[in-house]
Formats: sequence, C-alpha cells, structure tokens
Amino acid sequence: MRILYAKDVTLDQILNRDIREERDVGALVDAILANVKENGDKALFQYAKELDHAELTALEVSPAELEAGWNGVDEDFRKTLSMARDNIAAFHKNQCPKDFVMAGKSGIVLGQRYTPVDRAGVYVPGGTASYPSTVLMDVVPAKLAGVPEIIMVTPPRPDGSIQPEILAAAKVAGVDRIFKLGGAGAVAALAYGTGTVPKVDKIVGPGNIFVATAKRKVFGLVDIDMIAGPSEILVVADGGCNPAWVAADLLSQAEHDKLASAVLVTDSEVLAKATAEEVERQLQALPREEIARASIENNGKIIITETIAQAVEISNAIAPEHLELAVEDPFALLPSVRHAGSVFLGRSVPEALGDYFAGPNHTLPTSGTARFSSPLGVDDFVKRSSFLYYSGDALAGVADRVEDFARREGLAAHARSVAIRQEGRS
Repeated sequence: MRILYAKDVTLDQILNRDIREERDVGALVDAILANVKENGDKALFQYAKELDHAELTALEVSPAELEAGWNGVDEDFRKTLSMARDNIAAFHKNQCPKDFVMAGKSGIVLGQRYTPVDRAGVYVPGGTASYPSTVLMDVVPAKLAGVPEIIMVTPPRPDGSIQPEILAAAKVAGVDRIFKLGGAGAVAALAYGTGTVPKVDKIVGPGNIFVATAKRKVFGLVDIDMIAGPSEILVVADGGCNPAWVAADLLSQAEHDKLASAVLVTDSEVLAKATAEEVERQLQALPREEIARASIENNGKIIITETIAQAVEISNAIAPEHLELAVEDPFALLPSVRHAGSVFLGRSVPEALGDYFAGPNHTLPTSGTARFSSPLGVDDFVKRSSFLYYSGDALAGVADRVEDFARREGLAAHARSVAIRQEGRS
C-alpha cells in the first residue's frame, strides 16, 4: 500500500476520488428504462437472457422455489439469519418515529403523524458475490415502519435460480414477493411497474453503476434511499494495534470491488509499515485476491499523521462509509467524529460484525456523502404529514394578520378565503 505523510500532501490529494470514477452509462440506462417502460415483461425476459444469461419461464420466485431455497441452507445458518434479524430489529425499533399533537391554545389543534409507504422495492445485488445480509438490512426496517408490501428483486443465476442463502434470508425477513431481475431493468420494473411486477413507491438497496444510475434517473417518479458508490473503510489506529488485524479489516472491504477504498490513518510509522507488509502477505491467501489487489493498489493508502486527533480530522474530511476507531479509548474520540456512515469502536470490532450481525444498518452513505446523509433506517420508509384545526373563533382571532400576509405576497384569493369566513360574524 502507498504510505503518505499528512504533512507532505494536501487535503485535495487525500480527498481525491477521481481514481474511482466510472464510465458514463447514462445512455445505456436510458435505453433500458425506456424499453422496460414500453415493453414491460417482454423487456425483462430479454435482459435476463442477454445480461444474466438466464432463460426464464417466469419472473417471480414461486412458493416452491422459496421453500427449496430455505431447505437448501443448513439449520445452523437459518439460526444465524434469525439471530441477525432479531439484532437488526432490536436496534431499529429505537428509530420508529412518534406522532405528536399540540393542543395548548383554545380552539387550535396542531400535530404530525407518520405513515409508511404503501409498497417498497428492495434491490439485492448478485454478480460476483451473494448478499443475504442486504436482504435483512433493507427489509427489517421496512417491516418495522409498517410497509404493507415489500417487493424484492435480485439477479438470477444462469440456470434461472436464486442463491439459497438469499431466499432463506428473504423468508426470515418477511419479504412478500421476489422477482428474478437485475441491473437497470430491475429498477425500471420497480419504478414503472409491468404486467407482472408491481410499481413501488420507494427503491432501496445497493448495486453496480447501472443500478445506481437507474435509481438516480427514476428518482422523482419514485423515492430512493441513496446513490451508493464503491464500498469504503477508513481505520484510525494508534501504535497499540495489531497490524495483522488492521490489514485484515482493510482487506475486508477491498475484496468487495476493484473500485473499493481501504485507508489507514495512524500516528505510528511502525504500525503503518507493518500493516503494509501484512496487507501484502494476506492478499496472497485471499480467494478474491485479484479484486482486492486492484482495490489496494489503485485506491488504498496509509496516511501517517502527527497525532490521533489529526487522524480523526482527516477522517472527517474524507467522511467514510465505515470508520473504525482502533485506539485505546475509542469513546473519547467518538465526540470528535462528525462525518461517518457507521463507527466501529475499539480494536475488537471488525467492520464485518456490523455488516452481518450486530444490528446497526450496513446500507450506508458512500463517496463522502456521509457529510449530509445517513444510514438506511426506519425513517426511510415513512412519510410525515402535518395536520391543523382552528375553530371559527380561533380563526377570527388571527384573520386580519393572515389576510395582511397574503396581500403582501400579492395573493388576493388567499386573503379572500380567510375574509369570507369573517363575513357576518359579530
């Protein structure tokens, strides 16, 4: 890994994400969206054949296929899925919003209430890896929000099947319907609806550049969670860390994608050099070495700072998706963290713990968007509506002020709608 000294590089160089820019696929995605919108299921069968190399006879996963998937995983993994689901639910229950009512003034009632979207669509990636964890992370908050129907889409394998682990996770999480769809075509089906696939109100879940671009383009017609970029990890570590542990954590994200980013920021030159050596040693034993090596060589870096406080400030500037505070007293540093998707405290908390089991969501803001956005949660699946009631007397008490306000904005009909209710009042 490249070793840099903070004193020798500018913030712009540290923040440079140009190396991870991907080619523009906008025109291709536009064509897919238009095709699905016009031709519906016919286009979806076409893309399954062309892009997923699957000859499908049906788009929807049948009850028999779901049961076969459930039976295709061992009992121990089913238990793991159930335990992870329960942990995720326990954490996310604390996010459930509460309605409120204000009725302190005579004749006036104000308030706010939350209602779920009618139907949510969950995209679960396929491709080079299987992600049953994404099923749990995206579906459990929707269930807690009270979404009546959850539609899941995931790419089929060439034989037309779905990975058993994904189907088992869908069963545990409580997905209502599952479709064998991937890429921009899946997003189009969820956004527009087809003869078979129902139109949803919100689309969540990570995906490749085609999925991300399609989500961006259908936003407005439907809501989306975020535009997810390549995965990121940043480790802030002091000299007391085990370099083998740090290297393992960096590689846990590097193996996701050639465009993934793994960064270590430390005040220890000894740890920096030892970690770089460990990364190379561990790379050679990884089944996904080619992917992880490309990530490390192109996007990985180690930054040496003067102090741990400086390391945290660099982390805030990067605003990483995953932040590990691998230091002696991580709770002392936590108040200084302003921008991060999820924070892992201490040396015994690998990022993988949050990916699968602990409870906080792993669908996180990437590419610096943690500066202004948040992890997926219950609030992503609800809307809030305000309500207000004024009695006739309460309206009369403020009518002159409301009429004056409306006239100052040049909106006579607004003013008249108030004034007409005052006619004939004593």
